[in-house]
Amino acid sequence: MILVTGATGNVGRHLVDLLLGSGAQVRAISRNPERAGLPDGVEVVRADMSQPEDLRAAVRGADRAFLLPAAGQVDGFLREAARAGLGHVVLLSALAVTMKQAGVLGSAHAEYERAVAGSGLPWTFLRPGAFMANDLRWAPGVKNGGVVRAPFAEAATAPIDERDIAAVAARTLLDDGHEGKAYELSGPASLTTAERVRILDEVLGRDLRLEELSPEQAREQLIPQVPAPVVDSMLTLFASFVGRAADVSPVVRELTGDAPHTYADWAARNAAAFS
Repeated sequence: MILVTGATGNVGRHLVDLLLGSGAQVRAISRNPERAGLPDGVEVVRADMSQPEDLRAAVRGADRAFLLPAAGQVDGFLREAARAGLGHVVLLSALAVTMKQAGVLGSAHAEYERAVAGSGLPWTFLRPGAFMANDLRWAPGVKNGGVVRAPFAEAATAPIDERDIAAVAARTLLDDGHEGKAYELSGPASLTTAERVRILDEVLGRDLRLEELSPEQAREQLIPQVPAPVVDSMLTLFASFVGRAADVSPVVRELTGDAPHTYADWAARNAAAFS
């Protein structure tokens, strides 16, 4: 039995499908199973990750688990998982833990990693960089005027399709030999913000325009949705990406046997969100 937390998220839904397709028994945690919309064959358990009794029931009988961390929930999950004798936990961490300029973004994920490593459970860390799905935040501007508003037009990342993160997670959960390893994950190419907008323009057949925001404008835009220290860390991190190519990792191909999806692939698959 493989337990999946965050099963209704960008990565979790794809992971559930892959695990089911492999013949694995899958259990998912959801606060609202009726709304989860998960496929037949998944055992959906109603649970609040902050409640020990809910976690105790969720981990009972599970052999392995995919852990999407959230503040205030990781330690409790690990305690119950250790008591239940969980055989392996795969943590979705972030590439930011390797970057000293990442500030609170990196330190939060580093703390999750320390907690998992200190739990006594066999572990694997997945460290993706920027998600391609993050660019869905551009959809309102694309729909209304064909304008993408973003800071740091020349900041380069190697964004990864959430399907590729799920594919790596599936392999580390289904196959032996991944315990004690931390995998840095990326998409297939280093792309600046401006280059991603151009690809999106080509895929959608639109005449998109990039309006570069100053860091101050971007901060003002993000503050209502994101805590100020996180916004400041994000802006500092992305400023450091200007003028240099992002590192591209071979891990997706090495572990799955398939090339990672390109940004154009992702854009075509999500075209409806921008229309």
